[in-house]
Order: sequence, then structure tokens, then C-alpha cells
Amino acid sequence: MYKIRNTFLWAMICLLYLPISHVSAQDAAKVDLLSHWWKFSPSAPAQGTIGKGSKSGEFVTKDPVAGFTVKFNVNLEKIEGQQNILEIPDVLSVHLRRVSPDVRDRQNYPAYKMADGSLPVLEANINLFRKEPGSQGKKMEIGFPLAMLKNSYGKHEIILNFTGAQWTIYVDGELVDNDFPIGYPKWDSKSAWSIDPKFVENAEIFMPAIVPERDLSKKSVDKPQVQYWTPVGHNSWVGDVATIYHNGRFHLFYLYDRRHHSSKFGCGGHYFEHLSTSDFKTWTEHEPATPIEEQWETFGTGTPFVVDDKFCISYGLHTSRIYPDEKTMYPALKVYYENYGKTGFFDYNSFPTVPSGATYSVSQDGLFNFKKSKKIIHYSENPTIYTDADGKLTMLASFRSKGMWQSDSLDGGWYCVNRDFPPGGDCTFYFRWGKFDYIIGGFVDLWSKPIESANTEYKSVSAQGEDYYNGFNVPAISEISDGRFIMSAWLPVRGWGGPLLIHEMIQFPDGRIGTKWMKELIPETGKAKTVTQQVNGTVFYDAIPESFMLSFDVYPTKKNGGKLAVSFLPDEGTDKGCEFQLRLDDLVAQYSNASFSQFADPEKSLRQGGQPQEARNYAIEKLVGADKPFSVRMVVKYTDKLGGVLIDSEIAEKRTMITYRPDLFVKKLMFKSDNIDIKNVNIAPLK
Repeated sequence: MYKIRNTFLWAMICLLYLPISHVSAQDAAKVDLLSHWWKFSPSAPAQGTIGKGSKSGEFVTKDPVAGFTVKFNVNLEKIEGQQNILEIPDVLSVHLRRVSPDVRDRQNYPAYKMADGSLPVLEANINLFRKEPGSQGKKMEIGFPLAMLKNSYGKHEIILNFTGAQWTIYVDGELVDNDFPIGYPKWDSKSAWSIDPKFVENAEIFMPAIVPERDLSKKSVDKPQVQYWTPVGHNSWVGDVATIYHNGRFHLFYLYDRRHHSSKFGCGGHYFEHLSTSDFKTWTEHEPATPIEEQWETFGTGTPFVVDDKFCISYGLHTSRIYPDEKTMYPALKVYYENYGKTGFFDYNSFPTVPSGATYSVSQDGLFNFKKSKKIIHYSENPTIYTDADGKLTMLASFRSKGMWQSDSLDGGWYCVNRDFPPGGDCTFYFRWGKFDYIIGGFVDLWSKPIESANTEYKSVSAQGEDYYNGFNVPAISEISDGRFIMSAWLPVRGWGGPLLIHEMIQFPDGRIGTKWMKELIPETGKAKTVTQQVNGTVFYDAIPESFMLSFDVYPTKKNGGKLAVSFLPDEGTDKGCEFQLRLDDLVAQYSNASFSQFADPEKSLRQGGQPQEARNYAIEKLVGADKPFSVRMVVKYTDKLGGVLIDSEIAEKRTMITYRPDLFVKKLMFKSDNIDIKNVNIAPLK
């Protein structure tokens, strides 16, 4: 029977809360964001107007492909159920409704709840029809929770903007949600529309759509911390990351995601956003590197690279998600390769079918301003392009292709030099470190070889149980200054996409790679306080801060043996709780479900069939540095947007692992030990 000593240990906390040195407060790395407010300046009078005191109106429809903008003033009030407030029959509807604060679906509305726990939202639906004969209408919904507004109720200006490529909602000039259409509304030559005057007044519709301009005068002064960062918004996330260190500056491109891959009717609607830094403490957000400008565009992962003094980023057009092959360039690309043994060059503007396959954008100033080449150079929809050690332009092809390819020119002429490796999975990535070459396979694969070996000699590191997969998804590796290497990725939250993650890598003499926290990106904390100098047996502590850094030292009491567990628990019971466990007898660390009565059963590592890419329950094996006393540091971070906690652990400064636990709010800690002393337990609140 375990002894629970909350009262005694709370007294210890009060007496022993003294600053300690090895988890001291520090300044966090922060990102200077672009303004997410926009200005709308009409170039022509409104096509239709419903003035104050009116309920309905009529307007003549212009070219539907040119899009439209609807502006109206709304007076938001508490409601029950659902209330329709604006409608264009068979085209557009706007409504208010209350949704369940306990349900996190694709929109993630519970990221912002009212003080009383209620969750009112405003949503706009547009009815879209594809050009194919017999196409049925399909509604595309955008919306936001009212609690995300500075003044949730009262008067606000709403703007709905449909450009063909984008469907966006703004509140008081701030962009709060968007999606990427496939299809267009069906308009009559004249359209009737109506409002509920209790909520709406002074509605206007403009055709064609107004082109918004970023409002720099309203740029936010808030600078969020970089580690575990997500883009502004209730449903916005970081997807696949691609990085490069170029001319003293680190560039991080990420696939911007809303709704965990369910935007664009499930086709993703991803495109590359861009952050950069020269010191890893001060980061800058730039304009998108590859904005979506056409309905057939949705992008897959690629890589930034430099060729012929041009700073480029490759990526794939995932057009196959939207159209059948016969309507895309894919068949022509394949036929050309089969006929000539190398790929051709296809221009967007001179080919009768929709673009698909590998392409790239080029920086116009060598730093930030990117422009699409509009050239298709391969049929792979996830192209990794780099220059190898011999100066040869090389591509690792995945998604609808595979193998290693080379070319004398970026624009076509790619021939296959290794047809079967790497296999055509997800998002391969190459890097060289010292005497070894490495290729990442996306979510689970890692291969390595000595640099003097041929490209046919890559061996699976994952099969040996010496991979570095630690909950990161689709990691990208870049060498920065001083010979350091860093790994950037995303954490899966409730589907595809999540917070940004960056750890530093370390290399052992045999070529094996470990990971540790990057000192520049450790989250900012308040003063660390000692909870206890030593843990004896099984004990519980109250975890006071909402988010915190936990640290402790591990002292094995017998050679090559012993185990410990730290459980992160809700207020009552172990439901949704998480256990972090170290087993020194087999050099394994793991995350698992928590239990009061015993240590959790062993989880599987990647080699054993486990799934670290899900960032839930999994193990890592062959720990390094655990044969003598070592330290463990753990960040426990909760936000309403995450709807749970992420737990990022660093073991002996040589291995890291991270998990996400949905619906867990940590209120208590439980320590268990067997032939291990746990000393110097400290907690520091995250800022």
C-alpha cells in the first residue's frame, strides 16, 4: 500500500522553496510576428446594400469566378441554440450557435471558452460546385469562437472574402479563419439576400472580391516563445518543417495547417510559411514563401537548397488529392521519363492539364522574398533536393515516386541513380555529419552509411534500435554555426499538425545520434523552487503551476539496475494520467498510462513495433549516459488550444522524448522508485 503524504510534503514545499541553480530562469527565444490585421479598400461601389432598418435586398451578379466580399456590422448577443443572421439562398449563410465545450472537432473551438464555460461561435457556410458535370454542391464552413475576441459581445465588423483560391473571415480587420475552396457558388443573374436586423445592419456585397492589404499599423506587440509555438488562431498548427542555415541565418519553413489536414475538403490546403533567425533568440515571421493562389494548389513537403547562387525551396504539388490523374500533368511526366530515361521540363502556362509533381520557388532577394518558378521538373509530389558532397544536384523522391535522382540542371533532366532506395514513403531528408551520411524517412525510418561508402550501402538505424525518433514528426536536420546540428519538427496533437519543436542533436564516435534541449530555446521560467531534496518510496506532490519545468537527479543504488517512474495526474484518480518511466536494467525510457498500484508495463520501441510518431505511449531504448548519476529535465506545458499537456523530457542531456496527453490537466505528481535514489526535485513555473 502506497503512503500518500500531501500534508507533510506541502509543508516541506513551503519551507524549502529556495532558488536552485541548475534550472534558473532565463530569457526565452521569441518570434516577432507579422500583423494579422488587414485593410479592405473597395475600388468600386457595393454591388448590393441592405441598409439600417431593412431586412432584405437584391443585387445583380457579376463574374462569379472573380469572387466577392461581404461586409456587415453585427451586434453579438447571448443566444440559445442556433440563429441565422445573414443569407444568400443556395450561396451563403451566416449563423450564430452554441457548441459543446467538451467536443474538439476539426475547428477546435474549445480553445476559447467564455468565463461561464459556454462556447458561442459565429460561422459562415458557402455552397461550392466543381466544374465537372453533375457536381453536387458542397458546403465549406469557416468560423470562430466569440471568446477569442477582445469584446466577445457587442458591435463588430465582419468581412467574408471569397477569392476563388481562399475563403476567409475577418473580425474588425483581424483574420480569424480561412479555408481553400474547390469549386464556385452558383449564382442567378439577380440574387436576393436577407439579414436578421436584430443582429446585423449595413450589409454590403462587392463583386469582384476586394483585395486586402496587411494593416501594419495594428501589428501585435506580443512576441510568443518559439519552442512549442503554434500560429495565431484557434485551429492553426505547424505541419511538416523544412530548414536550412544560409549565409549566417537559419530559415525554417513549415506547412501551415488548419483543422489537422481537413481543410480544402480534406485535401490539406497546406503551403509554406517562413520564419528565420540569426541568433536563435530573436525570430522573425516573413510573408508566405508559397501562398495558395489557385484552386488546384495544395503543397507537399520539400527542402530549401542553394544552387547556382539561387536560394530555393522545393515542394510537391499534391494535385492528385483533388483531380484524377488524367486531368493533371502526371501521365505526361511519366511518359516522358519512360521514353527518354530522364524527366522533362513542363511549364505551368504552356500545358493543357493541371500542374502536378515537383516544383520550386526562388528567393528574389536571397533571403525572404520568394516567387514560384511555375516549372514542373519531376513527377514526385514530395521532392527533397540538395547538392551532395561531390557537388551533384540530387533529389530524394517520395510520394508517387521513390529512389535517388540526379541532374545537371534543376529544370528537368533528372535520372534515377538508385531506383529502390530510399523507398517512396514520406518526406525523406539528407544530411552529412562528420564521417557519416544520413537519410531520414519521414515518420519512422533512418538510414546511415560512412561517407566513403557508396549510396547503395545505407543501413537502417531504426532496425538497430538506435534511431532518434522521440515524438517528433517528419524531422528536418540542419547544421548551424560552430558545427552544431538541430532537428525541427511538429508534435501531433489531435491529428496532423501541432506545435513547433526544435531540439539539438549530438553525435557519438560510432555515428549514432542523440538529442538534447537547445539552450537558446529552453522555455522561460520563473524561479525554480526545491520540492524535496530526496524522494523515498512512493510519494505524491501537488503540481501547483499550470505549466512548469520539473528537474531531478537520478542516482542508481545498484550497478546496471533499478527503475523509477514519475506520473502526471489529474486532480482525482489516474484517468488520462501519464507515467514517465526509466528502467536502467535494460536502458529504456518510456511514456505510458499512469497507475497507482504498480509500475506501468513495458511499452514498445520503434524497433519493436512501437509508434513514437503518435507521441502517446512508446519507448526509446539503448539509453546513453545512464550508467552513472544523471539529471532529468521535463517541461510540462498546458494550453487551452492544445486541450491537454505536452511533456518534453531530456535524459542525461543525451536523449529526449516528448508526448502529448489530450484532456489532461496536471494537478499532482507521483514518484515511484526501485533501487534508484531521486534527489533534488525542483519545479519552476513556465512563463
